[in-house]
Amino acid sequence: MNEYHFASIYDVLMEDVPYEDWLTFASTHLKHKGKILDIGCGTASITLLLSEAGYEVSGVDISQEMLTVAEEKVRLSNKNISLYCQDMRKLEGFNDFDGVTIFCDGLNYLPDSEAVKQTFRNVFNALKPGGIFLFDVHSPYKMTNIFNDQLYGEDRTDISYLWFCNPGDKPLSVEHALTFFIRRQDGTYDRLDEEHFQRTFSPEDYKEWLSDVGFIDIEVTSDFGREKENEISDRYFLKAVKK
Repeated sequence: MNEYHFASIYDVLMEDVPYEDWLTFASTHLKHKGKILDIGCGTASITLLLSEAGYEVSGVDISQEMLTVAEEKVRLSNKNISLYCQDMRKLEGFNDFDGVTIFCDGLNYLPDSEAVKQTFRNVFNALKPGGIFLFDVHSPYKMTNIFNDQLYGEDRTDISYLWFCNPGDKPLSVEHALTFFIRRQDGTYDRLDEEHFQRTFSPEDYKEWLSDVGFIDIEVTSDFGREKENEISDRYFLKAVKK
């Protein structure tokens, strides 16, 4: 019987991810220490960093399994962070926030443009006037050149995996098929299979949809806000302000 869920090994697989760079990007734009809603918070790695930096943070994720891991990390940190299980497309009960974040390509899990637009509307409603929305997304270049028909893998002592990236049926989408082999104490292995779908859109699309909702001062950058937007960036970082 497989005792593992993807959430239980997520932090091990993400241990080399530069979470501090997301914190720097957020701190650059959220200069005063206000109320922040971290959507797609996962196991709360970035949520905790925001809290440690002095923000009053709440986290939201669609996965109860991810939130179970997050709740344990929050408990051990002694931080005052509230966590909620909600779909970003159906967000409710949140308002008067100084900032909203959707980091680590969380927005790319939405299947179509209407889902993105609805999320933008929900974020707009959650913010106070002048509040700031920050998020990042995979670039079209990454979808067509880096993810396209690629195989990745890693062989660790306790966890090994194979990661297949196949073009999705929809434009600028990818289907991730991951197989993990997790070593037990007796030397045998459990196998865990995961499938994930991601999709992105052009920066122009994101800017248009943000503007239609009522956001202003929309900026698109790359490299965690350190570089200008360019066609071969693998990830775009966006900032928008509620009018």
